Amino acid sequence: MKKLMILGGSAFIIPVIKKAQELGCYVITCDYLPDNTAHKYSDEYCNVSVIDKEAVLEAAKKHEIDGIISFACDPGVASAAYAAEKLGLPFQGPYESVRILQDKGLFRKFLTDNGFNCPHSKSYDDKKAPLDDIDFFDWPVIVKPVDSAGSKGVTRVDDPNKLPEAIEIALEAGHNGHFIIEDFITFKGFHADGDFFTVDGKIVFGPFADQLFDKDAVNPYTPAMLIWPATMDEADDKALHDDIQRLMYALNMKTGIYNIEACIGANGKPYIMEVS
Repeated sequence: MKKLMILGGSAFIIPVIKKAQELGCYVITCDYLPDNTAHKYSDEYCNVSVIDKEAVLEAAKKHEIDGIISFACDPGVASAAYAAEKLGLPFQGPYESVRILQDKGLFRKFLTDNGFNCPHSKSYDDKKAPLDDIDFFDWPVIVKPVDSAGSKGVTRVDDPNKLPEAIEIALEAGHNGHFIIEDFITFKGFHADGDFFTVDGKIVFGPFADQLFDKDAVNPYTPAMLIWPATMDEADDKALHDDIQRLMYALNMKTGIYNIEACIGANGKPYIMEVS
């Protein structure tokens, strides 16, 4: 019987567990919270932090797994990629590429180094350092953790005096003590969101939706609604898809699914904002 290790324990994983079992797999779920819902459905539970890549690798070796994923659990994706690469198991992309996609600081640097449009940005691990870089940014700015998902810890800052508060919010929501500050991009039309699928790095599915936001929400940067199809014009849609395809090949990605956020700036340029 094939053994599949799934990092995370939320209810979102339950359909994946059931399908894997239906296909004849023995499913092991992992995180550091034994009372999480998904563990009641898996064949075995392993208590290990999903952000500790060495611990995940050791657990994978111990259980002699045949495959590993981190489904609906962004913090564990890099650990899953690391274990898969060390054990010679299939994965969506190389560990270094996955690490770049999961870390906003590394991702912004990769985009810049490879000629993609990218907001003016800088990442830090010293919360006082940005106070010396006030003139580096074109205000307003966005402050966010480099390793969180779902817009957790994201704050728009219009007044430099409010920067220390936003940095604390970002650090609270992150895991590795790093945060990023970047220029706030004014975009044309709606911000775009899409679930993409690649086969051997080639995009085979990837329609965009319009993201709508609730300015009165607790976090106004978390999308409140998605509407398909996106209303961007054909040329803008093609420009974004062309850039995303170039990114997939540049990172040597393989076969798998991604959630991608992107936009066309008010300057008419395509921007890939997040790939997870």
